[in-house]
Amino acid sequence: MDIAAYVGVDWASTTHYAFVMDADGRKLGHRAFAHSGDGLADLARWITSTADAEPTRIAIGIEVPHGPVVESLMDAGFMVHALNPKQLDRFRDRFTMAGAKDDRRDALVLADALRTDRRFYRLLEPMHPSIIELREWSRMAEDLSAERNRLANRFRHQLWRYYPQLLDVSEDWAAPWMLDLWELIPTPATAQVVRTTTVTKLIKRCQVKRWSAETLLEQLRGTPLAVAPGVTEACILHCRVVIQRLRLITVQLKTAMKELSRLSEAVSDLVVDAVRSPARRAEVLKSIPGVGPVVLAALLSEAHDAVTRCDATALRRLSGVVPVTRRSGKQYLVVMRQACPHRLRTAVFHWARVAVMHDFHSRNRYAVLRKRGHSHARALRSIASRLIGVACAMLQTGELFDPNRAPQPAAA
Repeated sequence: MDIAAYVGVDWASTTHYAFVMDADGRKLGHRAFAHSGDGLADLARWITSTADAEPTRIAIGIEVPHGPVVESLMDAGFMVHALNPKQLDRFRDRFTMAGAKDDRRDALVLADALRTDRRFYRLLEPMHPSIIELREWSRMAEDLSAERNRLANRFRHQLWRYYPQLLDVSEDWAAPWMLDLWELIPTPATAQVVRTTTVTKLIKRCQVKRWSAETLLEQLRGTPLAVAPGVTEACILHCRVVIQRLRLITVQLKTAMKELSRLSEAVSDLVVDAVRSPARRAEVLKSIPGVGPVVLAALLSEAHDAVTRCDATALRRLSGVVPVTRRSGKQYLVVMRQACPHRLRTAVFHWARVAVMHDFHSRNRYAVLRKRGHSHARALRSIASRLIGVACAMLQTGELFDPNRAPQPAAA
């Protein structure tokens, strides 16, 4: 399609700056707009009138691939392209050697670079609502899990202060039955007088297999710590506040996991190809060792385009498992890739870690890499790279993972 005008939009929290030029690089206008409903509507109208062309013939360059500015411009019909901020910094050197930076110059750089080097930009397409919802639930589940761990550590610290006998009862101090046990026996003094039948009812209700009432009471009735007056009361007050928050987060986390499963199935239905992939993509990915609800949601939301295209190269780069080579003269250096989405990197790391635990071929490959001197993380990145290649090949054919199938030799 013939592009009539190129626009650079430098976004900010309060004010956005736009610069419009024609196909020959001549300036048509520049202006700032407030971040509001009226401001973004004025931005779309001003671009159309300044360029004097239909929105479908106007290309817009911007640093971020998401957000209200991008969504409003896409709704108006413009061709919106995203550019990595690091690339924008390199393009800025064309216009200033002193490193000067302002909003107008950045908008100019975005527009001119889009005009001359559009191949470095990524054309954005409207995202399905289910994918947006899945991405949000995936990020909320990660935040809730981190908050649960923080509160569990706070609960453990309070027990360490006055009630260390309870620490050896379970490795998960935020488990619901542990919270019930603390509410039943909050102090070493209570453990001395509680009835065995009462503890038996708790163990039976919570379906605890590791402990019996007698062995549990024997553990809790150990020699208590000698603490200063008021310490026990203060710790109990702190534990009650933490437990209330833990119970709420536990409920929210269960809801998040249910939503992740539901939305993963919905997103998988969007990219089913009856010719290339007769099976649903969620079923194919879930059959691979190490892929659970959290990893599956991260793959389908954070790397949806790469998974849809079955592009192993792009998925490896996005997840950070392929290194970066720096060669200059006699210097040759290979370093870990840092420029990648953090959530996707974390999800793929745990994918490889769990696969090493449950998949025979991944475990053998990991052992070979460790013998070569690779670190734990470096070996897991190699395992993840192999699993991504296997996953993309399975997505193309629609086959489910076969643990008994011998792996193909790696290409030279």
